[in-house]
Amino acid sequence: MAYYLHRSPWWFHHFETLSNHFLELLVPFFLFLGRRMCVLHGVLQILFQVILIISGNLSFLNWLTIVPSLACFDDAALGFLFPSGPRGLKNQVLKMQKEDTQGVQSKPRYGCMVRQVVNFSLGILVAWLSVPVVINLLSSRQVMNTSFNPLRIVNTYGAFGSITKERTEVILQGTASPNASAPDAVWEDYEFKCKPGDLWRRPCLISPYHYRLDWLMWFAAFQTYEQNEWIIHLAGKLLAGDAEALSLLALNPFEGRAPPRWIRGEHYRYRFSLPSGLHAAQGKWWIRKRIGPYFPPLHLEDLKEYFRTREWPLPKPHPDTS
Repeated sequence: MAYYLHRSPWWFHHFETLSNHFLELLVPFFLFLGRRMCVLHGVLQILFQVILIISGNLSFLNWLTIVPSLACFDDAALGFLFPSGPRGLKNQVLKMQKEDTQGVQSKPRYGCMVRQVVNFSLGILVAWLSVPVVINLLSSRQVMNTSFNPLRIVNTYGAFGSITKERTEVILQGTASPNASAPDAVWEDYEFKCKPGDLWRRPCLISPYHYRLDWLMWFAAFQTYEQNEWIIHLAGKLLAGDAEALSLLALNPFEGRAPPRWIRGEHYRYRFSLPSGLHAAQGKWWIRKRIGPYFPPLHLEDLKEYFRTREWPLPKPHPDTS
């Protein structure tokens, strides 16, 4: 669905933005406006998260957000899901509730008053502690994933501090050529389980599952390999034909033969093809343009010192590695 939503007309994107602001800034206050508005809040929030699930791959984040919204629905709202016959679960619950409420009116309301005072006091405390959070929210130098007091009752958290407008990807390539600089060297792409790579592969839906390596590769494309040294560690394991590392990938182009002599990282800019365009007619979901090298061609022998200085275990060469 992300492909088609991305290529929607401009007015639909404006509607999406307006709806997003309405659902995230105004709808939460429905919780304080009575039972019906509270139920409406739950319906709108769950619908919003479902739309995010089918249009993106944010793993389990949206599913976790649905959980607190379930508390918006009381027994009356969910009663239609259960049979109402004489022996049905709904009828049994109603009998239990009647038995529990007998004689309640004669009991003092002291406990109810105490609960109201505690709730009001907690509300005041959270509001007071939230002052620096709100100031941070309105600041041009907003910080993410930070707690503002030792109790960690209030904080700023989120998966993303900012959103990019372009999709860049690191594509790992290997070659069996003895000379990585040779013009006739054939470079073959490694494919990951879900992140963009093969132009003809349809975008996948993995939510609520989480492919950690694909996720890290996405963030590595925002920076350099010096800031993400783990990607060199991965390259070394692929050069050695490490079975555990290869199990994290969808396609090993060297399966059934010796591992590559060289591996390099290429930096590409990806975008969706136009539904009625030439690339889409060829079956391509993606169009990509090379930005430049991400890291230069690496040989397993050349990485030994790099691994030692970082106290990484040296990958054991595959028996077919020459």
